[in-house]
Amino acid sequence: MNNFTFWSPTKFVFGKDTETRTGELVKEFSGKKVLIVYGGGSVVRSGLLERVKKSLDEQGMNHIELSGIKPNPTDDRVYEGIELARNEGIDFILAVGGGSVIDTAKGIACGVLYDGDFWDFYCGKKIVEKALPVGVVLTIPAAGSEGSGNSVITKLDGLVKLSLRTESALRPKFAVMNPELTFTLPPYQTACGIVDMMAHIIERYFSTTPECEITDRVSEGVLKAIMAEAPKVMESPCDYDARANIMWSGTLAHNGVCGTGRVEDWASHFIEHELSALYDVAHGAGLAVTVPAWMTYVAAINPSKGAQFAERVLGIERCAGDSDHDMALKGIACLKDFFRSIGMPVTMEELGIKNADIDALVKNLHLHKGELIGGYVKLSAADTKKIYQLMA
Repeated sequence: MNNFTFWSPTKFVFGKDTETRTGELVKEFSGKKVLIVYGGGSVVRSGLLERVKKSLDEQGMNHIELSGIKPNPTDDRVYEGIELARNEGIDFILAVGGGSVIDTAKGIACGVLYDGDFWDFYCGKKIVEKALPVGVVLTIPAAGSEGSGNSVITKLDGLVKLSLRTESALRPKFAVMNPELTFTLPPYQTACGIVDMMAHIIERYFSTTPECEITDRVSEGVLKAIMAEAPKVMESPCDYDARANIMWSGTLAHNGVCGTGRVEDWASHFIEHELSALYDVAHGAGLAVTVPAWMTYVAAINPSKGAQFAERVLGIERCAGDSDHDMALKGIACLKDFFRSIGMPVTMEELGIKNADIDALVKNLHLHKGELIGGYVKLSAADTKKIYQLMA
């Protein structure tokens, strides 16, 4: 196990009706004038937005809104939010929604206090040293952005989709998590979230760092719990306990605990980011296609973790004569069956992409992420081209 620092200061307020505490939580973290960032009409139609605003009003807080944030969030809305926040003297950013809304809020939070272009942080020119505080009322369990310092934004000029990782500056001050707010999520969106959180764990689980038994077991336990609860929420969307377990799993998948003490991978996410940037597919659905293809390719090079995944997570018994590679392939087939069982695609054609421009995907990937990507197996452009071909 490697040396590590684990930093997770977010205050999680979990359970029924917790959104009514939003105002007191903003006040606890010294917010006085709030920019509420949210997406489509669901938070309006459900009455959630009004409940949140009432909670702020009860604490005597001024607030304005930035609405219409879409999946695969883009830089134009971040620029708009930065200008709005500066003009209005905003001192707190409140995200009401899922990962796209939260990531946009984080982009705004770091951009308001910076004299240059907020994109400098995402492309690696600058490091975030200070930001406005961010709070979250979570409506979609998936990205885990409510408990991480990470954010992903797409720059419209060139369709460049990049992630920003910070240790502390952009971790939300609080996250309000009411599983009841997820009851009305469409099945496809629910399934996309399930895949996303599983991928976040897999990116950390597939590591060559030795002797990480406790971190492995934590990762395996959360993965097994997600796979046990997923069929329940797909069959019974209003099953509170199943929704609660899925919601908390999404946070644990991405707050860093599943990566402690080891080198992480992240090649699957980088590969998928180019796919969703170019074709605007749902991130979770893109990962359902990408992760098994990546696992298949690296199994031929280093099958050990794939075999462990098959045995410990999926419960596949090793038959006489089975090699690690055989076990890894059995696990991949089982994982694809699981993804299909919750309505997810496992090929680009099933995702709705025919005749993908693989050369463009590979070119953009390595232009943005460097000559080699990944921690478990170092992948060149020749390698990632083969992975994209496996995805077809």
